[in-house]
Amino acid sequence: MIGRHWWAMARLLPVHLLLATLLVMGAALPARAQAPAPSEAVRNMIGAWELSNVARDLRCVVSFRLDPAPPGRALGFEGDCAAVIPALKDAAAWTIDSRDALHFIDARGNLLIEFTEVEVGMYDTSRAGGPLFFLQTLAAAQQERTADQVFGEWALGRGSGKPLCEFTFGNTAHDVDSFVLIVKPGCDATVTRFAPVSWKLDRGQLVLLNAKAEAWRFEEADPSTWRRIPQGRQPLVLVRGGS
Repeated sequence: MIGRHWWAMARLLPVHLLLATLLVMGAALPARAQAPAPSEAVRNMIGAWELSNVARDLRCVVSFRLDPAPPGRALGFEGDCAAVIPALKDAAAWTIDSRDALHFIDARGNLLIEFTEVEVGMYDTSRAGGPLFFLQTLAAAQQERTADQVFGEWALGRGSGKPLCEFTFGNTAHDVDSFVLIVKPGCDATVTRFAPVSWKLDRGQLVLLNAKAEAWRFEEADPSTWRRIPQGRQPLVLVRGGS
């Protein structure tokens, strides 16, 4: 009845009054709900990432997008990602959960594989069980150092002052995936207790290893400086040079 009475009245109103009435009524309507802004974790994923196995002999590029692809957000693949992780042949979308874990899901929303952040710009499947896989930003993957850029003399310290130890990063093999590390005499007990014997580059990190395969990991600050991670209260820094 209200609709019929409204149109009967509308036919009697001048055009300019009718338009004004419609504008007033439109302003009184509730605003359409807007989609929530993407979280910081979601925004940080947008762009191209390298997906690889541990040896990085299987790699592909994954592009994370903001546009919706129900039941998540859109994905793009360059290369055969299903050769790296076979479950991804059914991947239709991606999501970030409340723990900031990254999920690849199929068209029905079923979880295919979960990645968790291990450092800024690096995710892995260590919490998912099974084989280990990595995701890192494509920019980081393309800027990784090569071994021949590390060979030579380095000093380990805690900033200015006398180094705790000096090393020669050798260019001869220690085993199948690391090089010989020569530890010079007079090192601090911090180093002698750890007793490193070899070194390698691993997914953009510089790694010192002892005979028990225990590792000290360093991230690059610049081409001649690497900081130990995690830093702790007294950060250790490797600096190119030495006597």
